[in-house]
Amino acid sequence: MNFLRKHAALLGLGAIVAIAFYFAGYQSGTSAVSSAATNVENSENAGSEIDNIDFSPFWRAWNTLNEKYVPASTTAESISDEDKLYGAIRGLAASLGDPYTVFFPPVEAELFESDIRGNFEGVGMEVLAQGGAITVIAPLKDSPAFSAGMLAGDRIIKINGKETSGMTTEDAVQLIRGPRGTVVTVTVFRQGTKEPFDVRLVRDIINIPVINTKTLPRGVFVIELYSFSESSPNLFRQALREFVVSGNNKLVLDLRGNPGGYLEAAIDMASWFLPASKVVVREDFGGRRTERSYRSRGYDIFTDDLEMVILIDKGSASASEILAGALAEHDKAVLVGETTFGKGSVQELVDITSNTSLKVTVARWLTPGGLSISEKGIEPDYKVERTPADRQVGRDPQLDKALEILK
Repeated sequence: MNFLRKHAALLGLGAIVAIAFYFAGYQSGTSAVSSAATNVENSENAGSEIDNIDFSPFWRAWNTLNEKYVPASTTAESISDEDKLYGAIRGLAASLGDPYTVFFPPVEAELFESDIRGNFEGVGMEVLAQGGAITVIAPLKDSPAFSAGMLAGDRIIKINGKETSGMTTEDAVQLIRGPRGTVVTVTVFRQGTKEPFDVRLVRDIINIPVINTKTLPRGVFVIELYSFSESSPNLFRQALREFVVSGNNKLVLDLRGNPGGYLEAAIDMASWFLPASKVVVREDFGGRRTERSYRSRGYDIFTDDLEMVILIDKGSASASEILAGALAEHDKAVLVGETTFGKGSVQELVDITSNTSLKVTVARWLTPGGLSISEKGIEPDYKVERTPADRQVGRDPQLDKALEILK
């Protein structure tokens, strides 16, 4: 999904497994690669210098591989010049060490465009290649991953027995995704456990949840927000109307396990609590362009009587961090829970050919006060952990703390 920005700046995280759900748009390009790839074999003179970088070693390696390489197996599939060129571009992107800057060959590019709305087949968890393994950001509520007990922070070290060390997010998605009813087994290492363990996930139709509301004793109204989708702003408005009609003034906004989504949704939601022109988030381009501020639209319907707590955890990312950070820094809400994931970079999708693209980090998100979300995440005012044991028996010390504050 995009953010309603040109070139599809990305606000989501890695990928919700089994669908290439990258919170991004995709536009077709017009340039061609295959003709260039065909000609490089005879391009010994192509070793030109760009910005004092000598490219002749690349072309020498290219020609050496073409002249000498013999597959170790007689059954190995042949590799085309186009495949080698795509591999080189993938390696170029990987050399930056940024898990969000990724080259998409044709198959991945097609997946990037498909299955990003409505329902889809998969296991329903967002993952990211991080620290040499595949990290679970958050399982979607009521998904196979959620039902199987997958938790934010779990590290997937094997997928169907295949080591994930050095694997990209996109490669992991390719292995985990699949048709409804089929099984994928992931080997998980979880903080606090002594040994890795296997989790059997049965793929299913995944309906992306958005929002839920409930009223607790003592007049506390709870809005559970699971994603920042296209429909989220309207559903959030309806939930706020329900809150106002209830006559309560104590609100809990639960952003735990919310991996993000549309930037526009976060800005719109923040606007219900902030006066016009108040900064919601800042976009820092690292000196390449002038910093840009995204500001409240000024719906600002609540008085100072509103008492608000936002629940966050390490599965809260991206748009969740933007919303929580803005409302906390403008003194509209108290934050309870754990430090958020820290996904504060902006990606742009650039066409490389008509069927390939490059997702590249172009900026970083800063809170209104200038905190880099990527570097530190959003820290809660009250740090409260919710352990796997708490979940198993239905305890929620984070919500309990919120109720204590609102009491």
